[in-house]
Amino acid sequence: MSNKNNIQSLFPILKSSVNNNKLVYLDNAATTQKPNSVIAEINKFYLKENSNIHRGVHHLSQVATKKYENSRLVTQNFINARHSHEIIFTKGTTDSINLLASSFGQLLKKGDEIIISEMEHHSNMVPWQMCCERSGAKLKIIPCNKIGELDLDMFNQLISNKTKIVSVTHISNSLGTINPIRKIIEISHQKNVQVIIDGAQAAAHVKLDMQKLDADFYCFSAHKLYGPTGVGVLYGKENLLNLLPPYQGGGEMIKDVSLLKTTYADLPHKFEAGTPNIAGVIAFKKSLDFITETGLGNIKTHEDKLLDYATEKLNSIKGLKIIGTSSDKSAIISFIIQDIHHYDLGLLLDKMGVAIRTGHHCTQPIMKKFKISGTSRISFAYYNTIEEIDHLILAINKAIKMLS
Repeated sequence: MSNKNNIQSLFPILKSSVNNNKLVYLDNAATTQKPNSVIAEINKFYLKENSNIHRGVHHLSQVATKKYENSRLVTQNFINARHSHEIIFTKGTTDSINLLASSFGQLLKKGDEIIISEMEHHSNMVPWQMCCERSGAKLKIIPCNKIGELDLDMFNQLISNKTKIVSVTHISNSLGTINPIRKIIEISHQKNVQVIIDGAQAAAHVKLDMQKLDADFYCFSAHKLYGPTGVGVLYGKENLLNLLPPYQGGGEMIKDVSLLKTTYADLPHKFEAGTPNIAGVIAFKKSLDFITETGLGNIKTHEDKLLDYATEKLNSIKGLKIIGTSSDKSAIISFIIQDIHHYDLGLLLDKMGVAIRTGHHCTQPIMKKFKISGTSRISFAYYNTIEEIDHLILAINKAIKMLS
């Protein structure tokens, strides 16, 4: 058994068959599959440890609380945050960005400006549109060029003394472009502008170090890092999190409540109202353990190999065009095929056991930029193989013949 097959054996769903074909799962930008260790940890919690956290003196509550907070410590170490209380657990990247847009919206005024990019996922676009509608701030957009790279010259022209927030994606979910976020952060900080990074597509593929990166806020989701759904991370610098008003009110996020006045809890609990996804957060540690033990360097090397191989094979297919051809890309490839609708291709590939994503990938503005309705997208994880790419290429060629 090869090492990669050994890795696949850790993920029970990868043994599945779809339409009498072995599952080839190439939709990892949407969500990754979960290893046995994550699944076992969720089962263990509900079988033996189920209790609410932070509120009980009894044994189960203390066990659950300790494991929950240990996940916070492991997350802190994973991204090299300065303090564990700079790690806020949310429902996901979307929830993290909505938290920031809502809280910042209370501090903005008419005439202030927010900058995002043309390639943002709707989750890092719609919340800021809503924020601007509520506050009177103005939204400005960094354009990208024909190969899917941000125009930093235009960014330098857009940013001004009126700019309060820059919020951009680390890696485009539809193009695979790895954006120069260190440069964007550096330019923004020269203007005393706070920077939010949507790291949903980056955290499982790129080594994160908040001390070197110097992002003011960084958001990502557990389910894209081999972890459970319904768990997200919002990292923020301590002083900035302390300045922001709470996002939601309720239990856990308070220090003292009277009938007329509430004093809010310290970080991180100020932003964690209500009972969280306890089992998910506890199991998230296991997914981070998997990534750490595997090594992000090893993951990147393997995924880059898959990306290069798949790009070469796809480019050999007549009528196929890759959308997003930046020289600095993550393991995501979007493509169109002449005279074939992406939805039809996706359906036929599914009949052959191949799972891909089709559509606009919640990035409608970038699709309009390229004058297309959507793409077919493949995206890799560490458990994918060269053999699976070969099967994909055969399946695409077969589908083209059927649809031509």
